[in-house]
Amino acid sequence: MTIWTDLSGIPFCVQFVNAGGVRTRALVAGAGEPILMLHGTSGHLEAFSRNVVPHVEAGYQVHAIDALGHGYTEKPAFQYEIPVYAKHVLDYMDAQSIGKAHLIGESLGGWTSAWIAIHAPERVASIQLLAAGGTKADPAVMKRIKESTLKAVSTDDIALTRERLILLMHDAKDVSEELVQIRHAIYHAPDFVKNINNLLSLQEMDIRLRNILTPEDLAKIASPTLIVWGTNNPFGAVAEATAMNANIKGSELIIYKQCGHWPQHEHAAEYNLASIAFLNAQHRG
Repeated sequence: MTIWTDLSGIPFCVQFVNAGGVRTRALVAGAGEPILMLHGTSGHLEAFSRNVVPHVEAGYQVHAIDALGHGYTEKPAFQYEIPVYAKHVLDYMDAQSIGKAHLIGESLGGWTSAWIAIHAPERVASIQLLAAGGTKADPAVMKRIKESTLKAVSTDDIALTRERLILLMHDAKDVSEELVQIRHAIYHAPDFVKNINNLLSLQEMDIRLRNILTPEDLAKIASPTLIVWGTNNPFGAVAEATAMNANIKGSELIIYKQCGHWPQHEHAAEYNLASIAFLNAQHRG
């Protein structure tokens, strides 16, 4: 299987959108209520290649985007904190004339989605928090993210990029050679290398702490919320997911066994069914 076969059977386009002055790469497919798919730290829109077609076939319009400073999106020279990531998402929605969207956020993307649900609830139809960051400041985890990314970016050895991706998964077989090649090319683009410290700024303790989502913050989320986690998530224990579930009133929680940090990829078939059921449920009652 390749990303091309993941996306086969539907029309889609990959385009660049001016989002508040930021040239933003987006994969857009389908028609219906819009979904924004938001990846994690140092990631890119291909993180959702196994999810686009099922959501389009279920009647939704999918927008998978490269976050500010990530992938092939423009990389302005300043530190990226959560309000900045959120503004970029909202600017993208404005550029695409999207008033309200369902947000599916993995890791950093989940952190950003939760922030938008708290501070701009009128723009959010629902949120999904997939192995979402933002509720803890664990020095060991932060060090692992920072050092593994810097090592892969600063050295041309593609094995280091492969190691960075394998770190995300419970089973290394979920890291295809195609995915490694895509990320290696991104990691070694001159603008990405130049900007890497801005991209990793949330792994600095003082910056992370001023962006952290407290239980009181999470309690403000009124949007329908689905939390998805893996028992083998290397960046956060299941207790983080159960705490989010407890703090976000009415939220749903799914925990996959033998699953790391990319549940939408590692357990794509199960996740797609659960996500679509959750999205469709917003129309009932």
